[in-house]
Amino acid sequence: MSETMPNGEQRPQTDAAAEAPESNTATTTAPGGQGGQQAPAGQTAAGQTTPGQTAPGAGGRAAAGEAPADDRTASLEAEIQVLKDQLLRALAETENVRRRAEREREDTAKYAIAKFAKDLLAVADNLRRAVESVAPDQRQGNEAVNSLLTGVEATERQLAAAFDRAGIQKMEPLDRPFDPNFHQVMMEMEGTGKAPGTVVAVLQAGYTLQGRLLREAMVGVAKGGETHNLNTSA
Repeated sequence: MSETMPNGEQRPQTDAAAEAPESNTATTTAPGGQGGQQAPAGQTAAGQTTPGQTAPGAGGRAAAGEAPADDRTASLEAEIQVLKDQLLRALAETENVRRRAEREREDTAKYAIAKFAKDLLAVADNLRRAVESVAPDQRQGNEAVNSLLTGVEATERQLAAAFDRAGIQKMEPLDRPFDPNFHQVMMEMEGTGKAPGTVVAVLQAGYTLQGRLLREAMVGVAKGGETHNLNTSA
């Protein structure tokens, strides 16, 4: 279209839409492909952030995430400490069991022959009785008796040597103080000239096995006055 000027000239009429100033609004497309919605320039659609900006609440969520992590670490460290303590206790108990088993094994090896050795003590007693039953003058006046007793004494020495190799020791309590752990008092004797409680007679020899009592000695002790009653309890 054209417009007639006063001087008869015509000026072309421009499109109003083309001459209108540029709008400050930008058209955005709504979710789902629907158009026609506009937002101010420089702003993005709702729920979106521009680069360099932090979404609201992000810092709070990060701090909230750090707190449970610290609690979890402390809980794991406490659990590790408990497990370490249990492990140390288990190791100590295992070591105690090992030592106890080793000690029992050693005791078994040492004292396994105790019953057999105790039975042989009667043999040693009879050999000694056989030698002591013959008076010295009878032995010297009879060659056959002397030869017999010589053989008995040799047998007694061999048995004593076997006892020694096995750790069996004969006690010598004579003229020593009474010991209730190793001696059994059979009688009290007066007029011995010994201190009360001193062993003055051995009725039956006592023996030990590896330092442990195998058989107590039966003894007689010197008797004291009324105020010196002997305590025979172990």
